[in-house]
Amino acid sequence: MNEFKELLLSLLKILPEEPMTYEEATRYFQDKLEVTPKEFYALHAKYRSLAFTVSGYTAARVISEFHEELQRAIEEGTSMGDFKSHMDDFLERKGLHKLHPIQAETIFRTNVQTAYNVGAYKEMTSPAVMAARPYWRYDAVEDSRTRPSHLAMNGRVFPADSPVWDTWYPPNGYKCRCSISTLSKRQVEQQGLEVEEKIPDRVDIGYGYIHVMPDKDFHYNPAKVTFDPDLENMPESLQKAFERRQQDSPQE
Repeated sequence: MNEFKELLLSLLKILPEEPMTYEEATRYFQDKLEVTPKEFYALHAKYRSLAFTVSGYTAARVISEFHEELQRAIEEGTSMGDFKSHMDDFLERKGLHKLHPIQAETIFRTNVQTAYNVGAYKEMTSPAVMAARPYWRYDAVEDSRTRPSHLAMNGRVFPADSPVWDTWYPPNGYKCRCSISTLSKRQVEQQGLEVEEKIPDRVDIGYGYIHVMPDKDFHYNPAKVTFDPDLENMPESLQKAFERRQQDSPQE
């Protein structure tokens, strides 16, 4: 089990009789359609969870290699070091520069964390878990790397079915390390936690007030935008990417 799975298992605190699975995480990432950065950033934010790209690369084969290697990381628990090593070898063979460590971390953590969070969302919203643990708490990592708006959300509790999670389900930015803990009614009462209905417009984080908003382009819940092979109402770039995938798929 890799570091991301261990982190989610420890923070989600799902009932023992409801073991975590990652089939949804695998399926979510596998279904992503490969597009160029130009096509990706032209998409409305809510559709970006259906697409995959890597900034700085336009060749379809390169983007596909990134997708395949990240898919392997999600399925097999490949480490970030292994991911970077493999991609560096591949890029060098293509006559391209190796990944900068910061670039590698951004690509790896953002994509893998998003996939696992989508898998966790499917588990947390199952009827059994929702009935036993109907409250969710936003958990930010409290250190010097934590963004002020994410810190302002830390410890806030909302009903599991609150529309707040349509905007604030992590990750809420590149390399975001935030997560969600599920809580029972008894835990909320014993810990004296306040269940809020909406997010305040401004929050005092100790050294001033800030507006509480996710990072740009991360104000949506990727688990709620599902892949549908009927792409009639999807953007043209996604329709074309799906058609390319169908053409490239081996015929039975």
